[in-house]
Amino acid sequence: APMPALPTLLVDTALSLRGTPYRNGGSDTSGFDCSGFTQFVFARYGVLLPREVRDQYRTGTDVARRDLRAGDLLFFSTTTAGASHVAIAINDTAFVHAPSSNGVVRVEQLAGRYWAPRLVGIRRVAVH
Repeated sequence: APMPALPTLLVDTALSLRGTPYRNGGSDTSGFDCSGFTQFVFARYGVLLPREVRDQYRTGTDVARRDLRAGDLLFFSTTTAGASHVAIAINDTAFVHAPSSNGVVRVEQLAGRYWAPRLVGIRRVAVH
């Protein structure tokens, strides 16, 4: 069978980390913060994302909400104006991330009451 596309592998890796504890400043499997999580997952596929959310927000190409697909980075405005939280799209309706509020890496719905109004942008980073 052919190898799955890289975005699929990337999402599988992200989903395999569900349940990992949230840790502020964390960037390994003992605990992640949101941008440590995305950085760790993408690094597995040779993509070196910056460490900070606002710097990750400047990487890749801008994607319209209607064009969202697996592996895209979702940016939310949560604690401050502008991009302050990042997640990885599983498909066009759900994402996986390391939230501080629920304490572990988990899946959420993009249409959720908390998340939908806070989406500020989507970036696609080339995975080779």
